[in-house]
Order: sequence, then C-alpha cells, then structure tokens
Amino acid sequence: MSGLLRKSLETPEEVRPFEAGMGQLALVDMDGIAVGRATFEPGWRWSEHVKPIAGTDSCQAPHAGYCVSGRITVRMDDGDEQEFGPGDVMTVAPGHDAWVVGDEPCVLLDWQGYADYAKRSA
Repeated sequence: MSGLLRKSLETPEEVRPFEAGMGQLALVDMDGIAVGRATFEPGWRWSEHVKPIAGTDSCQAPHAGYCVSGRITVRMDDGDEQEFGPGDVMTVAPGHDAWVVGDEPCVLLDWQGYADYAKRSA
C-alpha cells in the first residue's frame, strides 16, 4: 500500500438526505475517517430537519469543519452562540442546535462528526 488515498465528494460513497428536502450530506470513508460535505438549504434547522432522524434533544456529534459558502449559526445547549461564514474553520462540541442564516445554502466540510450524522436506522 502506497499510503495515498484519493476520493471525491463529487462521487460520494453515501448520500444522506435531511428531512423535508432541506439538504443532504455527501460522505466518503477515508480509511475509517468519515469526511463529508453537508449542504443545508435556506430555512434548514437541525432541530427541525435532523432531530427526527437523530432522536436526540440536540446534536450530539462533535464537529471539526470548514465553511465553504453560506452562513450558519450554532447555539450550544448552554446558550453560547456563534455565526460562521465562508472561510471560517470551526470546532463544535456535542450539545447544540444550528440553523442557516440568510437565503443562500450553507455548505460545510467536516472531518470529525459526520460518521453517524443524519444516519437513519435500518
């Protein structure tokens, strides 16, 4: 094995749609590390469009990511809140809600918290 691995989010291994057609998560597996590109449509909110899939009161996935486009606000369960936009790198601990700000889709890359994100039970 050469130690090199190449995959493309343009041809993901898995696509997970959000509720009500409010976006999707495209995933590739990089030797056990799930790397994903989520597209959140305007009006998307975790508590409305992923919570029914996750079955938890708030998002319990930790995130390490990069905002490609659009804007998103994340509110932690303790009330701490931050808005992220293009070029921002973020880490977000478990226990939060999030929503798209404005009328442009928000596209986020994440290499920590998408392995089970919006994963429906079989």
